[in-house]
This record gives sequence, C-alpha cells and structure tokens, in this order.
Amino acid sequence: MTKAQENPMSVSAEPPVEQLEQLVAEIDRGGRNVGGLFGAVIFVGALMWAIFQLWYASPLPFTWNIAIFNDTEARALHLGAAMFLAYLAYPATKRSRRDTIPIQDWILAVIAAFCGAYLFLFYKELAIRPGSPTTQDVVVASVGLLLLLEATRRALGAPMAVLGAIFIGYVFLGPMLPDALAHRGASLERMVSHMWLTTEGVFGVALGVSVSYIFIFVMLGSLLDRCGAGNYMMQVSFALLGHLRGGPAKVAVMSSAVNGIVSASSVANVVTTGIFTIPLMKRAGYGGIKAGAIETSASADSQIMPPVMGAAAFLMIEYVGIPYTDIIRHAFLPALLSYVSLFYIVHLEALKIGIQPMMGAGRSRTLFQRVTGIAMGFSGTIAVVGAVYWVGVGVQRIFPGHAFGILVSILAVLYVYLMWVAARHPDLPKTVSVTDAKRPEVWPTVRTGLFYLLPIGVLVWSLTVERLSPGLSAFWAVTTMVVLMLTQRPIIAFFRKLPMGGAAKEGVVDTVAGLQAGARNMIGIGLACGTAGLIVGAITLTGLGLRMTAFVELVSMGNVLIMLGFTAVVCLILGLGMPTTANYILMATLMAPVVVELGAQSGLIIPLIAVHMFVFYFGLMADVTPPVGLATFAAAAISGEDPLKRVLKGLSTRCVPPFCLSCLSLTPCCY
Repeated sequence: MTKAQENPMSVSAEPPVEQLEQLVAEIDRGGRNVGGLFGAVIFVGALMWAIFQLWYASPLPFTWNIAIFNDTEARALHLGAAMFLAYLAYPATKRSRRDTIPIQDWILAVIAAFCGAYLFLFYKELAIRPGSPTTQDVVVASVGLLLLLEATRRALGAPMAVLGAIFIGYVFLGPMLPDALAHRGASLERMVSHMWLTTEGVFGVALGVSVSYIFIFVMLGSLLDRCGAGNYMMQVSFALLGHLRGGPAKVAVMSSAVNGIVSASSVANVVTTGIFTIPLMKRAGYGGIKAGAIETSASADSQIMPPVMGAAAFLMIEYVGIPYTDIIRHAFLPALLSYVSLFYIVHLEALKIGIQPMMGAGRSRTLFQRVTGIAMGFSGTIAVVGAVYWVGVGVQRIFPGHAFGILVSILAVLYVYLMWVAARHPDLPKTVSVTDAKRPEVWPTVRTGLFYLLPIGVLVWSLTVERLSPGLSAFWAVTTMVVLMLTQRPIIAFFRKLPMGGAAKEGVVDTVAGLQAGARNMIGIGLACGTAGLIVGAITLTGLGLRMTAFVELVSMGNVLIMLGFTAVVCLILGLGMPTTANYILMATLMAPVVVELGAQSGLIIPLIAVHMFVFYFGLMADVTPPVGLATFAAAAISGEDPLKRVLKGLSTRCVPPFCLSCLSLTPCCY
C-alpha cells in the first residue's frame, strides 16, 4: 500500500482521480468502501433514509392519510439513521481498515440506532409521563449521549465531540465553578431528560431544520452533481471566461460560484472544479500555492451562495424568524460581492505576473459584435424569464382548476424539446485538457445542457411565485430531478436512434446512486446538528446565555466594533475543529443575541439577520483556517504543494481592496 493510500490527505505531484474521490468520501461520506453484504447494508440503509426523507417532505402523507410523522418522531428517526450509518461508514481511527466493518461497530451501530429512535419507538409512553423518566429512559438517554459524541468524533473530528463533552461537564460542575460561571447544577436524571427525552436538547431546533430542510436540499445537490450539472456549469464557465487574461483563475471563481448553487460542500467543490482549474492555473503562471489558494477561497465562499448556503439558510429561518426568500435576498448581495472581489484580485494578480490568455478567443469579432452579443444574451435571458413568469401566472388565472396539470404538461413539452436540442449536438466533454486547453464555444455549450436548469427553475418558481415552504419546494425540485435522471438518457438515445434499454438502466442506476450519496453526505450534518443541539441544551439548562452577555459586555467595554471583532475571533477559533454548520449554530445561539442587545444599549439598531450573516461568514472560514482547513488539503492533493502554505495564501485572498486581511496594508497586495 502506498503512502497516498494510507493517508488520503497526503500530497502528491499528480494525484489520480481515484485519490481525490477517496478524499471527498473520507470527509463528506465516511472513509469506508466495503463490498458484498456489508456494503449492501450501508447502501440500502442510506437509500431507505433518503426515501423516508422524501416521503416526509412530500404532501403524500396528508393526501393519503398514512404514515404521518410529527416533528419529534421524524427527528428521532433522522438521528437514529445518522448514528447507525455513522458507525458503519466512518472507521474508528485513521489507521482502521476501510474494506471491512468490525463486529464492535455493528453492535454500536444497532445500539445507536435504537437510542436515536427511542423517542419514536416509545413516543406514547414518554408523552404520558413528561418529566418523570424511568430507569430505562435514563439508561438509554445516557448511552445515546455517549454514542452521539463518539459518532461525532468519527464523522466530524475530536474538537466537536470534546466541546460537547465539556458542555455536559459544565452542567454537572456548576456549583464548583467560579462565580462568573457558577450555576446550581443538575442531576444525571434531569440532564439526560432535558437533553434526550425532550426537544430542548439534541432533538431541538437544529435537528428539526436538518430533518425538514437540509436533507432534501443536499439530496437535490447530490442528484444534480450525479447527472452532470456540475460539469455543465464548469464547461459554461470555461466558454465564457477561458479566453481572458488569467482565465483559469477566473473560471475557478465563477465555476465555484455556480457550483455553490447546488453544492453545500466546499471540499467537493474544490475537487470538482479544482482538478481542472488548478493545473491550468499552474500552467498559466500562477504557481501551485497561489492556484490552490484561489480555488480554496472560491470554494469556501460557495457556502454563502444561495439557495443552500451550507445548510445555514434553513437554520436562519428558525433563528431569525423570516421567510426563506428573505434569507436568499439578504445572502445574495454579500455572496456576489465576495466573488466580484475574488474575481478582481485574480485579475490584478494576472496583470502583476504578466499572465497572457491560454485559450483562443474563438473566431475574431469586433468590439461592436462582442458588445452586441453580450447585450443580446442578457436581454434574451430576461425575456425568457419574463415569458415563463407570465405564462405560468396567466395559466393560473385563466384555468385555476386545471393550472397544475397544464403547467406540468408545458414543462414536459419544454423538457422534451431541450432534450431534442441536446441530442442534435455532441455531449459535453467530461474533462478539460490541461496540456491542450481549448475554449468551448459559448452558445453550443450553453444549449447542450439547458435542461439541467429545469429543476432549479422549479425550485425558484415554488419558492418565489407559489410561496411554498422550502422543504416542499425542494421536494418538487427533487421530483423533477428524479424524472430528469430516469428519462434523460433514454430520450437522448431515442432521438439519436440508439438502443434505449441500456440507457434506461443507466438512468435508474444514477438515480439510486444519487439518492444514497445524498444520504451519506447528510451523516455528518445530522450529527453536527444533534451535537450542536446538545450544546444549546446545556446553555438553556444552565442559563449560560445570560452570563455570556455580561462577559462580552465586560470584554468589549460596550464598544460595538470591539464586540464584533471579539465575535469574529471566537468564530475563527471554533473553526479550528468544528464544521461550518455546527460553528454557526453555536455562535448564533451564544453571540448573535448578545450583539443585538449590546448594540441596542449603545443606541444602535442592528438587524438580527445581519448579525447571523456575520457569524456565519466567519464560521465558514473553518475550511481555510489552520491547522485543519479541510478544503486546503483537497487543493494540496491536486497541486502537490504544502497545505499550510495554501491556507495562509487562502486567507490572503480574503483581501478586498483597499484593505488586505493578510498584511493590513492599504494596497491589494494579496500575494
């Protein structure tokens, strides 16, 4: 076994695609890759979890009046599935074998599933004796807490599990602590009842958001990536920007932005786009460290790109109490400014180094022709969007009783037409040549994959026009995506007069694989929400939130800027070992109310959504904060450079002129 195989984080000069895929699997889906019966159990378990979440998000339970789960039951099943799959998919240590599952992990998985689903299995019994747990309740809850911390350690790393253990210890040690942190303490019975047998702790708001919103959106992103939408967006980026000065770096910024629309993982974003853009940036003259830093920064910012936003958007719905469409509206401008700044920085770097365009600009056109083409592209896009809106609204007003069927029929006709257009042209290449990079033609590239935009269009229509809930909107988008994946290959084969049997089989395989991959991507997020709920439960049980207000006021001396700086530093420190979602939950619980309250005391009205966006942005820096910086390790595996140097360069690309976060100069030095 080679060193690269022993350690997926290791750096190699030219890493194979298999190594990069293993890196993503190690971070996002667990490192185990087992076959046979054991692999089938993991596959089927993840698939059943995905089907359950689809059922829960759909209107079918209430339409047919069967298998209706309330919030508590759904959260229990959600956590039970996440803990069960965590012990099967994530090995105990980095040295554990990846090709088998030891017997102790099977035992732990079954016990963890039982403890996680305990509120579902004994819901009626617990409902008739609230606040009076039996011995069985206390034992199950205690074991469940321990197994949750161990599963969190495996999936998310030791810092998150240690932090959860510290807060549990804080509940018990209250009377022994200094006056600033002291509280009355709690018995084991009261603690486990609060944490595990109610919705105040582990099964609180964060896990509820994971059940209702996050899972279905992660599934949508997984299906879009599986069907080729990510490759399509990257090819469009190359077609639009590949011929510019420093084109590969600008492609990295743009492709990461559009991939952020469907992907909530910065690590997967680095691998998906970086495997092509980083080698091209090196050839263009950026160098390995700068190339990796640019890709890392662009991919980390993908978590603030609506609509998924690394799961934070859906948590903000509950914490801030505003509609999802308002969350998107508030998030879009910061995301746009972030990517515009990155785009500007890489352009300045290209000018400083003297980088010339790598790809030909295609057929020569005059300035008037180029301006006219851009204007026609924008005006055509606006016209199409306007036509779709007015057709949809018109059908609803003219045929209110049959609008749904008519709109679905129009969508089906449009889909078949776009597939006919795609079938008339060659498929998009799966890769971009590093040694002989050529810029694709813009319109032929765009029209080949326009059908990928249909599920996103359904999502946007459901959210903005129909005003459906985020979960139900995502359900209809996923349903559209499943239909697309099942029929995409057979329809293209039909138009190209090719055999349809094999194409239909591939569609089924891709759909099933996409569903189970989405479920495996959710293991870590579900555990993070559960453990963050444990921390939140400890805060509410002990009254720590009030003490935090007094502490921050003392440290900042009532100065809002100092208080914001302190909050940012705390976010970065937590980012040393916590994933973005857990970091945001903790900071939103501890610091966001404090910032708003102290701002009010200083005479400033600070909108709550602004504070939440602030702590979320500094929380997502976890992916580029040393010494962890998981996204940087992915970039290091591609470029063959030292990941720590890439982390420092990645932080320097946070430079937004005229200020630079790396050197505090008044010029955009960046490098």
